[in-house]
Amino acid sequence: MLELKNLRFGYPGQNKDWHFEFTLHEGECLALHGPSGSGKSTLLGLIAGFLTPKAGQILWQGEAVNHQPPWQRPVSSVFQEHNLFEHLDVFTNIGLGLHPGLKLDTPDKKAIEHTLERTGLGGFGHRMPGELSGGQRQRVAVIRAILRRQPLLLLDEPMTGLDPHARQELHAMLLEEKANGITMILASHDQDDRKALADSDWSL
Repeated sequence: MLELKNLRFGYPGQNKDWHFEFTLHEGECLALHGPSGSGKSTLLGLIAGFLTPKAGQILWQGEAVNHQPPWQRPVSSVFQEHNLFEHLDVFTNIGLGLHPGLKLDTPDKKAIEHTLERTGLGGFGHRMPGELSGGQRQRVAVIRAILRRQPLLLLDEPMTGLDPHARQELHAMLLEEKANGITMILASHDQDDRKALADSDWSL
C-alpha cells in the first residue's frame, strides 16, 4: 500500500506549494490528469525520490521511504524523456533494468526477447536508440520498467507516440501487471488510456 500523508512541495523561487494526500492499494491504478504545470510530474518525481518534499511522508507498506535514494525505493518509472542510454543497444538498455551489472540468466534473456516480440519490437534488440522512432523508444522504456518487477510503477504519458495497435498491446501488458498486484500511478492527458487502466481518476 502506498500512502502520502500531508506531503508538501514547492520549487525554489515560486510562491506556489503543492499538497498531496491519498492511499493506493496493491493492484490499483490511480490516473492523474490536468494542464501542464498542475503537478502531475512533480508528484511522480516526489514518489520516485527525484524531488525532496518540504513536509509530510511517503510510505510504502507502512514504512517511510522519504529519505531513501531513488535506487532503493520499490519503484520503476517511465518518464516522457524515455531516459534510454544512447550508446547502448535496446537489449542492453532493457537488461540494465533487470540487473545493473547485466548479470542476466537465461530466463531474464528470454523475458526480454518475449516482451520485445509481444510489443512489435522483435528483432530490435541490437538496434541503437537513435535508430528508433519516438513510439518505439517509448515502448522500450515501458518494457524496461515492467521487467524490473518493482511493486510500484510510475507512468508519465507512457503512450505518447504510439499507434493504436501498440497502445492496445501496452494496455494489455499493464493490465496483466495490475492483476499480478503491481500498483500504478498514471499521468495521462488521454482519456482512453485512463479509462482502460485506472481504478480512480484525480484531476490536478
